[in-house]
Amino acid sequence: MGYKGCCGFNNYLYICTHYDLYYNTFNLMLKKNIEQAINAQINAEFWSAYLYLSMSAYCHENGNTGMANWFAVQFKEEQDHAQLLFNYVISRGGRITLAPIAQVQTHWESPLQAFEDTLTHEQKVTEMINNLYALADSEKDYATQSMLRWFIDEQVEEEETAQEIIKNLRLIKDNGFGLFMLDKELGARTYTPVTTTNKD
Repeated sequence: MGYKGCCGFNNYLYICTHYDLYYNTFNLMLKKNIEQAINAQINAEFWSAYLYLSMSAYCHENGNTGMANWFAVQFKEEQDHAQLLFNYVISRGGRITLAPIAQVQTHWESPLQAFEDTLTHEQKVTEMINNLYALADSEKDYATQSMLRWFIDEQVEEEETAQEIIKNLRLIKDNGFGLFMLDKELGARTYTPVTTTNKD
């Protein structure tokens, strides 16, 4: 009885002093480079949320409360995207490493410029997601590929929505009534928590 207890304690001490070895040995569900890439994407999603909150503040200051609401919903959805990735890493036995969020822009010359920047940013996010998917493919990480397909489809919608709003703003130009109506339409957007089984 004492002998078994002694061996168990010795094994415990060995694990404690060789944690990194055990972590890398048993954390085989998620390779280190995949884990690091997803952690970087989590940071990018939080940065996106911060950017859209800044755009929401700009629209409030500019008197476009409907657009401010649209960006506020966008802010919440980007946080959800980060959480989905966070949960995935945890579910695969990975390690979360949160990095500082870089400063974002705080002023735009017009609502059109804000939405043009939105499209440019979403195109960049699409590129990042595609690169992450390609990495998962090269590592034959089929579970991560499956998870990322939702994000790929989501990015198609993100870019399409931004393009549609930009098209409307360019048509409206300086027409006050047209801008008022578009602002009202964007103000009707509501937030629904994002999951991999629903999209707004």
